[in-house]
Amino acid sequence: MFRRKPSSDQGDRAASAGKATPSCGGYAKVAINPAVLATTGVDICPDNPDSVGFRNSREFAPIRRPQRSQAPVQKDGQRINEDIRVREVHLIDKDGANLGTIPIADALAKALDAGLDLVEISPNAVPPICKILDYGKYRFQEQKKQAEARKKQKVVEVKEIKLRPMIDDHDYQVKMRSMERFFEEGDKVKVTLRFRGREMAHQELGTRLLNRVKDDTTKMAKIESEPRMEGRQMVMILTPR
Repeated sequence: MFRRKPSSDQGDRAASAGKATPSCGGYAKVAINPAVLATTGVDICPDNPDSVGFRNSREFAPIRRPQRSQAPVQKDGQRINEDIRVREVHLIDKDGANLGTIPIADALAKALDAGLDLVEISPNAVPPICKILDYGKYRFQEQKKQAEARKKQKVVEVKEIKLRPMIDDHDYQVKMRSMERFFEEGDKVKVTLRFRGREMAHQELGTRLLNRVKDDTTKMAKIESEPRMEGRQMVMILTPR
């Protein structure tokens, strides 16, 4: 029995029905306009992770971030010479004379004639205050002043003196001399009185001893923290007057 060969129109309809869709490495192909393939020249198989078309699809393409211009580098210290970008400055010459407000070009010319630098002394002023001087020598003097100021700074420390409720008079006087030395050096003193065993039942002895310390140091120190219990010890902090 002879079967009639399907016409070209019927073959196209059968192909478009997608009953026997060819695969691409085990993955089903997606109907793509041949014109797209012709223009791209790439074997596109979007459902196959190993194909070029899958990697180049918009869904999996890397996100391009906009390029941002880098922020200008901020120089440390004061602005000098051409770094001073203002129209006018309030100028002080090398001898300390006030020349008033002049254009920045004239100020730079005066500094060049003097063989010195134009240094911005007060940038927040309107207009900024500038002075003609030797910038290298100026920086050296400023660093020297800062070093001397750091030497004069006193770091307040907290020294600790430990006492016992039944301390004898000799040990108490030794502790008091140490406290006087600490106060003269400008340090604070933390007086710690520790109780042991049954001494916890007689906390009034510790309170009496710390009151004695307060009376003996009233001329050189003042109370910063009143006596309080911290576990098995009573603590008081004194600061120099």
